[in-house]
Amino acid sequence: MNDQANADTQLHASLARAVAQVNSVVLGKRREVKLAFTCLLAGGHLLIEDMPGVGKTTLAHAMAATLGLGFQRIQFTADLLPGDIIGVGIFERESNRFQFHPGPLFTQLLLADEINRAMPRTQSALLEAMAEEQATVDGVTHKLDVPFFVIATQNPLDMAGTWPLPDSQLDRFMLRLSLGYPDREAERAMLGSGDRRELVASLKPCLSAAQILQLREACRRIVTSPALIEYVQALLAASRADADIAVGLSPRAGLALLAAARAHAMLEGRDHSLPEDVQAVFVQVAEHRLVAAASARLDRPRLAQRLLATTAVR
Repeated sequence: MNDQANADTQLHASLARAVAQVNSVVLGKRREVKLAFTCLLAGGHLLIEDMPGVGKTTLAHAMAATLGLGFQRIQFTADLLPGDIIGVGIFERESNRFQFHPGPLFTQLLLADEINRAMPRTQSALLEAMAEEQATVDGVTHKLDVPFFVIATQNPLDMAGTWPLPDSQLDRFMLRLSLGYPDREAERAMLGSGDRRELVASLKPCLSAAQILQLREACRRIVTSPALIEYVQALLAASRADADIAVGLSPRAGLALLAAARAHAMLEGRDHSLPEDVQAVFVQVAEHRLVAAASARLDRPRLAQRLLATTAVR
């Protein structure tokens, strides 16, 4: 085995250890943990929506501890202002000029906890950072660290004190996950294993920022065949032709779907993506981007599932 092959083997072994470590804390959610790593490797941002207390924040903290990235957490509240996230310029008398003091946005892994408890203006403060990996304050653009990965959690919109995320910001999240309640076996193990915060605090980094960038570059080299691209196009077209969908999937959604499929293939240990990879990530990529028609009887997740079930692989 040559040096490059040996390095690749070690890198993928580190990735496997990272996934296993997060699974040791977030019990019974192997599929959701795999999708979270899919989002990371594909270079996207992750939205986790569910009821309080089912492990959204624990998953984010476990990812942060495992990835070895600079980490900041923002608890979104109704009185949070954009400057609290991005930072502010403060006039310094000594230099007779404004000096920028960066906010918690300037990190590598940002946990935006309960993002939909803040006002829309504050939610939108994340938009430029998520899309461009930069923030502009007083007309000056500041680059963010790389990699930059946002994990946002939100509570269901029927809960008190929540604001819906703007569609433009929803579109910036590559995947949306729901964890749900654990199964009986996982819940029993969780109840008998102590405080999850103590478990997270004991985790050691399995990857570095440089390794994550290497994995992302390797992900972009995963082979995507013309036939698979046609399958993705068929899914996009089906979403736009469905009478129950007012706004279908955009070309950006198609790019996100292909990127997530490549990342999923990497996690499966393959150097090429298959229709099964597209199917494994489609609902999580598509559901939050669809806008149901007024007459639709299905919600967004079920519309996405129907599109997947009725679109044939060519």
